[in-house]
Amino acid sequence: MKVLVTGGAGFIGSNFVLRTRQTRPDWELTVLDALTYAGNRDSLAAVEDDLTFVEGSVADEALVDRLVADTDLVVHFAAESHNDNSLDNPWPFMEANIIGTYRLLEAVRKHDKRIHHISTDEVYGDLELDDPHRFTESTPVNPSSPYSASKASADLLVRAWVRSFGLKATLSNCSNNYGPRQHVEKFIPRQVTGILEGVMPKLYGAGANVRDWIHVDDHNDAVVAIVEQGRLGETYLIGADGEQNNREIIALILELMGKPADWFEHVNDRPGHDMRYAIDSGKLRAETGWTPQYQDIRAGLAQTIAWYTDNTDWWSTSRAETEKTYQRLGR
Repeated sequence: MKVLVTGGAGFIGSNFVLRTRQTRPDWELTVLDALTYAGNRDSLAAVEDDLTFVEGSVADEALVDRLVADTDLVVHFAAESHNDNSLDNPWPFMEANIIGTYRLLEAVRKHDKRIHHISTDEVYGDLELDDPHRFTESTPVNPSSPYSASKASADLLVRAWVRSFGLKATLSNCSNNYGPRQHVEKFIPRQVTGILEGVMPKLYGAGANVRDWIHVDDHNDAVVAIVEQGRLGETYLIGADGEQNNREIIALILELMGKPADWFEHVNDRPGHDMRYAIDSGKLRAETGWTPQYQDIRAGLAQTIAWYTDNTDWWSTSRAETEKTYQRLGR
């Protein structure tokens, strides 16, 4: 099967490529990535001889049309994804997440191909800390930021193309991914790489905000399960029952890295910061039999910390640039 992976040099996409080279060696992979600041071709170095790499944007109509025509399946990871950046400059999120998804949908429709669209639980907004409920496939979208609004828009486009044009598509909304090769702007790698450089972790506000964490390999295994077993036109939520608040995550990172429990500092919270995400992945598990490998976040974090410790060349330059941005934003 010929598979086009958009955003395949980004965090989740590159791990998907590496994972499927191991688990699905018969897939013929083409990676399309714009190599923006969050894309890193070095993430694919171990398998680059075993795939086709194309540098370009999912918003490039002619390029997307040509690549989709020569594939069987599109797995669509490409997206701008950092909330802080979307608050600072929303336009790249509109272009990549909305226009880019539209370009792909039209190419898939024209050439009668299959697409799996990757999205986020952030499209549903947030839950109260004491709310016993979790997000399900029927939860209404209620985005809080330009980023989550752009992803919700993309999700709705996919569903509309399924209904209006009979597009062969599946969708998934995942909880917060963590693991190797995640850009250092994100919460966990920012704290880990900071500690490796002797810098105290930064905690937004009181740190009470809850995220439902999932290791990137578990997420990508779920994507493969949906591609192979999911029903066309359906949405599946991917989560590993990993609810932890940000204060608890920092405490665990400090413990695993041998630092005092109080060795962190509070910084200004970001505007509109969602309080709690929680995923009910019962539909996915019932229909595909998927279960997460990293059911203990401690083990997943230990593996992640070890990767960043062993790969300083991968993140050192981008960390310096990222911290300049955070300093400008006061966070």
